[in-house]
Amino acid sequence: MFHEITSAPRLPSFLVLGAGEALTGEPVEMVATHHLAHGELDAYQRVLQDAMAGDAVLFARQDYIEEAWRIIDPVLTFDSPVYEYERRTWGPAEVDRFVRPEGGWHNPVY
Repeated sequence: MFHEITSAPRLPSFLVLGAGEALTGEPVEMVATHHLAHGELDAYQRVLQDAMAGDAVLFARQDYIEEAWRIIDPVLTFDSPVYEYERRTWGPAEVDRFVRPEGGWHNPVY
């Protein structure tokens, strides 16, 4: 049984088999909650406490952050054109010149 809890984070809904012999799905929404045990820190409290204590285990080193930005920044700043394509297709033909494998794609629709 699922209960409505308005303060909990909502996860995507999904279908479950309904009661009876008919194989029909009923939409349900999954709700996740976590109640802290007595004395347990939430994520922000733990990070702040570790930072104040000088414990760097949960933190990334500066050289790691700089290397990650070196790799991802060109992707984020690349001025890529947007190509429109028909619904329920494999995407725009213009993209083939960038990602087409040797020998081409096998398209089961054609």
